[in-house]
Amino acid sequence: MTAKERYPAPELKDVPEDIRARILEVQDKAGFVPNVFLALARRPAEWRAFFAYHDALMLKEEGSLTKGDREMIVTATSAANNCLYCVVAHGALLRIYEKKPLVTDQVAVNWRKADISPRQRAMLAFAMKVCERSHEVDDGDFKPLHAHGFSDEDIWDIAAITAFFALSNRMASFANMLPNPEFYLMGRVPKQKS
Repeated sequence: MTAKERYPAPELKDVPEDIRARILEVQDKAGFVPNVFLALARRPAEWRAFFAYHDALMLKEEGSLTKGDREMIVTATSAANNCLYCVVAHGALLRIYEKKPLVTDQVAVNWRKADISPRQRAMLAFAMKVCERSHEVDDGDFKPLHAHGFSDEDIWDIAAITAFFALSNRMASFANMLPNPEFYLMGRVPKQKS
């Protein structure tokens, strides 16, 4: 028996125009509609709030976190939260941004042994502490990050991405949101020319 999402996604034609326009932009770029876009569109006000915060965290240009760093945080913490959707979807983006087909599997299974830089390892150590034991974060946790060139604002970003995706992980898991099949091969095999 195949698992099904618990809350059926609306049809694209039935979502508000601003949301439909954004979904079509994503479809044009990716070649498919990631399931999360339609799944969350069942509640338009929440969709808008979710993607506004997502974009503020994941698309910002300020700070020293790269797109790969951001996706690495999502992948590692989503694995700790057992979120299949986010590990697969953001893991695909991680492979693409880092140009490393094996990095997602390494980061998701055991980030401590992954082929990543010492800077990224320090970043993930902090993200995992925020993910699993945020109540234990203290001033001493900032020193290793500062030593790798992270500013206090970068550290805020690491924590905010971790916290935001904890929400996303829980929503995806409880709703039984499944990753699109396309995500599994992205960044692993060459993209098909159209």
